[in-house]
Amino acid sequence: MERMSSLGATGIGHLLPSTSVTLRTTKSSQFLPKTVTKTLAFLSHSLRAPPADLVRTRNFRSPVVVFAGNRHLVGSVTNTKGLRFAVVVARFNEIITNSLLEGALQTFKQYSVKEEDVTVVKVPGSFEIPVVAQKLGKSGAYNAILCIGAVIRGDTTHYDAVANSAASGVLNAGLSSGVPCVFGVLTCDSMEQAINRAGGKSGNKGAEAALTAIEMASLFEHHLKK
Repeated sequence: MERMSSLGATGIGHLLPSTSVTLRTTKSSQFLPKTVTKTLAFLSHSLRAPPADLVRTRNFRSPVVVFAGNRHLVGSVTNTKGLRFAVVVARFNEIITNSLLEGALQTFKQYSVKEEDVTVVKVPGSFEIPVVAQKLGKSGAYNAILCIGAVIRGDTTHYDAVANSAASGVLNAGLSSGVPCVFGVLTCDSMEQAINRAGGKSGNKGAEAALTAIEMASLFEHHLKK
């Protein structure tokens, strides 16, 4: 009970939905110790309503508290005019990467990105993706770089080396170039898993990565541009 009282005292109670706790006074309360009765009364007062400068909204199932007047910077997937993209694709496991590339190109087209604004660059494998992504990012010609590949686990530790290097390399390419580099490299335990994620029952991760690239390109171009 002391813990509940301290939460109310620190103001955390204001961040909770006002409907989360309902306290009613009943005749049975007269049998409670005075300290407990006071605590219940205090909590009832603390959780009654949020401050006026807070606006409570709902995001899916969770209540979210937003401060009125905050700026929210979000990339748009509908305003793609003038945005240019490079897609770096690994040829290794080509049956998978070609499907991922197809999904990405279809998504660009669906969201009104012109064909001439998308450049496809092919490299031998996923290990070679980061250095090319970094070079393209630093060229200043593209708003976002989409990196596509497929690394499938085998009988050796080669999988771990390539998967980890590709992931950290793409991240560093984005950080060093200042251009969003989106990681669209599948890292799967089997060919079946890869097929399911390249247009199979689990969707097309290339298409999802392209949508991420559009949103990030828009965010940088319209809100974070120097």
